[in-house]
Amino acid sequence: MTRRGWIVPLAALALIALVPGLRAVALGFLDGAFGGRNLFNLWSTLSRASILLGMAIAVLVAFRAGLINLGGEGQLVLGALAAALVGIYAPLPGWAVASAALLAATVAGGLWGMLALWLDRGLRVPLLVGSLLLNYPAVQFASWLASHPLRDVASGSAQTHRIDGAARLPRFDGTILDYGIFLTVAVALLAILADRYTVFGYRLRMQGLAPDFARAQGMPTRRLGYQALFLSGAIAGLTGFTAVFGFAQRYVDGMLTQPLYAWTGIVAVLLAGMVPWRVPVAALIFAVLATGAGGMERVAGIPRESAQIVIALAILWLAGSGRSPMPGRGR
Repeated sequence: MTRRGWIVPLAALALIALVPGLRAVALGFLDGAFGGRNLFNLWSTLSRASILLGMAIAVLVAFRAGLINLGGEGQLVLGALAAALVGIYAPLPGWAVASAALLAATVAGGLWGMLALWLDRGLRVPLLVGSLLLNYPAVQFASWLASHPLRDVASGSAQTHRIDGAARLPRFDGTILDYGIFLTVAVALLAILADRYTVFGYRLRMQGLAPDFARAQGMPTRRLGYQALFLSGAIAGLTGFTAVFGFAQRYVDGMLTQPLYAWTGIVAVLLAGMVPWRVPVAALIFAVLATGAGGMERVAGIPRESAQIVIALAILWLAGSGRSPMPGRGR
């Protein structure tokens, strides 16, 4: 950062320190993101960051290959729904149920991602449009199932029955944070390393950076595209599995769409400039922003929806400033 670049953050810190009202807001934000009884808010932040990281990595894989995948929400929801169905109805031991549900979630998300590319190449529906539109039938189908045939009527809400306790992802003692964060972090680490050190990662980058060059070098660009979209959707589906078998322990209608995990994941990738190692940092920043907004609401009466306004402003800033590369121009 240049010397001039330090002016804004230093001025903001000075205002927070000198103005009592702003200081109270800042303290409320920090408490909302990291405080609470037994650090409850910190575990909530990390739990949200885990979901955001999964969705950001899913987006990153497609973007690095030059493919604009806006269907993460549908892939996430279908992955979560597939995991819930296996978790509730599979007559298997706990570890086998979890393994089968993980496989079902990744396959469901991956196939839904590939469908968007098939629509592009087979029916000439642009990938950006097709992947976006595929969100709607996936979300509405999952909502109908959770509200009617799969609904746990006794709960009084649009949600499925609980996953059997033996199959659920364990939680850290005394917290709401589950072991799904290990799975998400492992996938993120593998994706970052594969992008940099494997032939497959190199080919995806080349397809994104210079598709004509990739074709001229004999790379199987058509197959690489389907592989990238399947992998992107599979990671989104895996993220849905961690949500269902982790903090929710069932599929709840709207639990993955209302927090805008998929869309925030896209913004996180753009904020990181599509540089893989920066993506986890960006995902954590947005998780802190979302949970910290609750603390500001309690302390200063600032609506928690202000976090969504900040995210929207970040999108506009990124789009208008030209600072974030579009797919095909990442490093």
